[in-house]
Amino acid sequence: MGETRKFEALGRFLGLALILAGCLGGLGVYGRALAQDGRPGPPPMERAFGGRMHGKWWDDSQTAQKVGLSADQQKKMDDIFQQNRLKLIDLNASLQKQETVMQPLMEAEQPDEGKILAQIDAIASARAELEKANARMLLGIRQVMTPDQWTKLKALREEKKQEWGRDGRGMRGERGPGGPPDGAGGPPQQQME
Repeated sequence: MGETRKFEALGRFLGLALILAGCLGGLGVYGRALAQDGRPGPPPMERAFGGRMHGKWWDDSQTAQKVGLSADQQKKMDDIFQQNRLKLIDLNASLQKQETVMQPLMEAEQPDEGKILAQIDAIASARAELEKANARMLLGIRQVMTPDQWTKLKALREEKKQEWGRDGRGMRGERGPGGPPDGAGGPPQQQME
């Protein structure tokens, strides 16, 4: 009878572990978050600003000039960034704390399903608050721009994607990690006879 109990407990634990791993993966705790459309990557508002245009892109003189930003617009963007920076730092720290609380719950000899599920909710809530605050900041920055500037920024983002090889190829079209397999795109491969 003791063996049967051990197997039942192990089965419950493994089932819970698989469910939890799926939930944590979906939350992006141990990897990148999934966007609302199911693609891996940043949330939609961040994606709207272009994957690799992180940080204070408006302070880059070439980018600002290509988009047509005025000094006043750059200052407004800096102000929005500064107004939100500390809150984002605090919310990120809160998320990390919630993730840290989860670790011993998962490593416990006898995992408590109720506590683990409650902690998943706490992690999801902390992540949602961080994402909402980040989206609010990005929206504020976006609202400083005119529709024409937004169009120019999107075009610049597309141009940069090509330079960065977003299709998994390097700048010269070489195959690399994450690139297409041999024979999929690019120049035809010569056959050895």
